[in-house]
Amino acid sequence: MKEGDVVLTPLQQADGLLKNRSALVLRELPPFGDLLLCGISTRVHLATPELDEVISANDSDFPASGLIAQSVIRLGFLAVLPRKKIIGAIGAIAQDRHHRLLDNLSKYLVASCPKKTGS
Repeated sequence: MKEGDVVLTPLQQADGLLKNRSALVLRELPPFGDLLLCGISTRVHLATPELDEVISANDSDFPASGLIAQSVIRLGFLAVLPRKKIIGAIGAIAQDRHHRLLDNLSKYLVASCPKKTGS
């Protein structure tokens, strides 16, 4: 598995139950190579503007994604899992979309931090 891959893996739901879901590999994390993932959902109405991305059949990378319906890549649904928990890769998104998602997450995290005032 590599960054930008769409994978199938068990992810914990809001109700605490594990469910096999599509997820996007955002980053491999040190020191053990665990994967930072974000969930993918067909509930596109949950998309958060300027954070999440909707991927649909009109997008050039949709066929390669392995997804079967219009979906939202949800940066608000993050998980870190060891590689052994991943069932397998089903596809991949375009590199420019992957970079845009990382940029969206980074901007959101930085903007959410309180400004540091002197020491």
